[in-house]
Amino acid sequence: MEILTNINDGILTINFNRPEKKNAITFGMYEAMANAINAANDDKNVSVILITGKPEIFTAGNDLEDFMKHASSLASAEMPPVYQFMHALNDAQKPVIAAVSGGAVGIGTTLLMHCELVYAADNAKFSMPFTQLGLCPEFASSMVLPQIAGYQRAAEMLLLGEAFNAQQAYEMGLVNKVLPLEELLPYAEKQAAKIAALPAKSIRLTKSLMKANQPQAIRDKMNEENAHFGAMLSQPEAREAMMAFFQKRKPEFKQFN
Repeated sequence: MEILTNINDGILTINFNRPEKKNAITFGMYEAMANAINAANDDKNVSVILITGKPEIFTAGNDLEDFMKHASSLASAEMPPVYQFMHALNDAQKPVIAAVSGGAVGIGTTLLMHCELVYAADNAKFSMPFTQLGLCPEFASSMVLPQIAGYQRAAEMLLLGEAFNAQQAYEMGLVNKVLPLEELLPYAEKQAAKIAALPAKSIRLTKSLMKANQPQAIRDKMNEENAHFGAMLSQPEAREAMMAFFQKRKPEFKQFN
């Protein structure tokens, strides 16, 4: 099982469980997570959702082989599993907590922007290398990250696509708290338990009021970004970046300027 789910004392835990592939996410894994989050909306046994990975890796982002195999679906009228997951996360009625340790690459960082609480271990490392892959921001990150971090910090993260550490993520507001690795999951579970012990209706309404009209605005921005993202996958820059990745070399983009 590459996605483990468990409900205990009001907490739905979703765990990336593919450590041999650095928790790289396949379309099947996206579908499993989307289904779990959607089911939680109507499950009275779930008050809060906790997303986590392994001590050494949260997720390396998309499994590129699986992603490229299904790339054509990203530009189709159908909603592929990765879109289903991000829409489910955006529309989740219950609070979502993320506990991040190790690398959180690409969508591993993007998804955090749609969580209520994010806790990071001191070994966490974040990156959104979309421009380095000849692509553009995904899933409303071009809108939400400036809201969280401010325009200039967001621009630095999204334009350069360089990795940043847990302390930097905390300083820009992406992370609520940085903890030693061994304390991360117990702390996140304790915070989840606090929420689960509170009146469920109050928690849901509070989240709804804070979100206000943002979910629809995020869906609109997702659609805009994803249209560009899907189109850019077939462009020479993205093909060069993917080929360089598989050939373990540095991509050469000057030929396309």
